[in-house]
Amino acid sequence: MGLIRRLRITQRAMERAMLGVSLRDQIRNLEIRRRTRVTDIAQRVAKLKWQWAGHIVRRKDGRWGPKVLERQPQTDKRSVSRPPTRWTDDIKRVAGSRWIQEAQNRGTWNSVQKTYVQQWTSIG
Repeated sequence: MGLIRRLRITQRAMERAMLGVSLRDQIRNLEIRRRTRVTDIAQRVAKLKWQWAGHIVRRKDGRWGPKVLERQPQTDKRSVSRPPTRWTDDIKRVAGSRWIQEAQNRGTWNSVQKTYVQQWTSIG
């Protein structure tokens, strides 16, 4: 989430530069976003991540992508303390533990996308 925060800060700086607005002008971010009509970077990243996950799971050409996602480690234990969130943990939170089977149907996968994007961007 730290990366998303930095991306948002950079995006707002670029939007301010596009409009010729300074931080000293004290114009709210919502007003700047309304003027530029640019999509929030966090929403775009979340949407692309969701689409890419579905694409990788549906792939049947024998590449390593789906095999890595389905791989089960020899031990189900993770490191002590608070281990870093795995890439698939975000997707499991929205789509459930059977997300790989759900992603096979492109229609249902795309219908859950909006929920995922909203949840993922509200965390950051």
